[in-house]
Amino acid sequence: MLQTIRNAWKVEDLRKKFLFTLFMILLYRLGNAVPVPYINVSLLSQYFDSISNTVLGLYNVMSGSSFSQATIFALSIQPYINASIIIQLLAIAIPSLERLSKEGGEEGKRKIERITRYSTVGIALLQGYAYYVLINRYGMLNETGIWPAIVIIGTFVAGSSLLMWMGEQITEFGIGNGISIILFVSIISRLPNTIVSTVQNIIEAPSTWWIYLLMVIGALAIIVLIVIVTNAERRIPVQYSKRVVGRKVYGGQSTHLPLKVNMSGVLPVIFAQSIASLPATIAAFVPSWSDGWFIKLFDTDTVTYMVIYFLLIVFFSYFYSTVQFNPIEVSNNLRKNGGYIPGFRPGKPTSDFIARVLHKITLFGALYLAIIAIVPLIVAAVSETAANSGLSIGGTSLIIVVGVALETVRGLEAQLIMRNYKGFLE
Repeated sequence: MLQTIRNAWKVEDLRKKFLFTLFMILLYRLGNAVPVPYINVSLLSQYFDSISNTVLGLYNVMSGSSFSQATIFALSIQPYINASIIIQLLAIAIPSLERLSKEGGEEGKRKIERITRYSTVGIALLQGYAYYVLINRYGMLNETGIWPAIVIIGTFVAGSSLLMWMGEQITEFGIGNGISIILFVSIISRLPNTIVSTVQNIIEAPSTWWIYLLMVIGALAIIVLIVIVTNAERRIPVQYSKRVVGRKVYGGQSTHLPLKVNMSGVLPVIFAQSIASLPATIAAFVPSWSDGWFIKLFDTDTVTYMVIYFLLIVFFSYFYSTVQFNPIEVSNNLRKNGGYIPGFRPGKPTSDFIARVLHKITLFGALYLAIIAIVPLIVAAVSETAANSGLSIGGTSLIIVVGVALETVRGLEAQLIMRNYKGFLE
């Protein structure tokens, strides 16, 4: 691995990508330390300490603790993720958007991105206002009035928009998916504080050390499982017929069609978490809901939240596998190139077989993601020690961190292979 990094560093364009990504990450971390004016940060931090196991606490984890510190990046990339979900769902329901995304080419892609950006600003405006209503209701403002409200909401919206732009720049000029990298850094940035708090808890209650040991072992087991399933694939055998073109014979070889078991990666978890946290945002608009039955109904330790979270992960797993892989298109491409699956005629029988295989592996991948995300929630609900350690939030964070890391490594390996260097996964 060190040799691979050394080889990558020797390539000038990869070195520039590394440095650019690190520079953007540094700017993001600096922005997380810049507070928004007119807000009493100490009172806000105390409030979030009391609700660390709610969906608002999960939102705080995904923002790298900037949500509880009311920094300029407090909204993080959640508005962009929510906007992406909405636009992709609308692309299925609205024919004009569907044509734009599938047949518009590069110009259509740019238009979809432009619509997503405008939607991000709109959602950030709503979430910024909800955040302002929340802190105003609990008396966390040093100064009230129309001007502080404009400054606070405007700063939140500007910070979210800037973060969206930074993510796009990392995707274009850096390494990996920019939005995923920012989310990865946000979660990892909390690791030192988590370790310190865990050590303090063990010192205060030495008899609970074995519980933390079990959680560490469980986390390592989950990491191994995520890596295995992420790299697993179902290989469908494909045979190519011989073709005579001029004096040369082409085809006549056997290969396979690889289908990833977890084709959608970490996106279903990210999107499901974003949707599941919406009730907390909605509750901020209604003061009576902020500390009443509504917000408690959607806490991470409730059955309602677990069921919704589970179903959303399964839904988005199927949604993304459908968007990314079209069995009919694959079947047509095989027939055009003289390929066929042994035992199935070209055309509809082939596409039906591929669709059945895709349905089975997507179901397995969806259940795998959902179970890994839900089990820590259940353990935290029945164990007070596990709940205080943030285990309910740690399960989701672990899936995202490992998934993003694997995707980034594969992206870097692909660039290394193009330059004839050995990669991480060899």
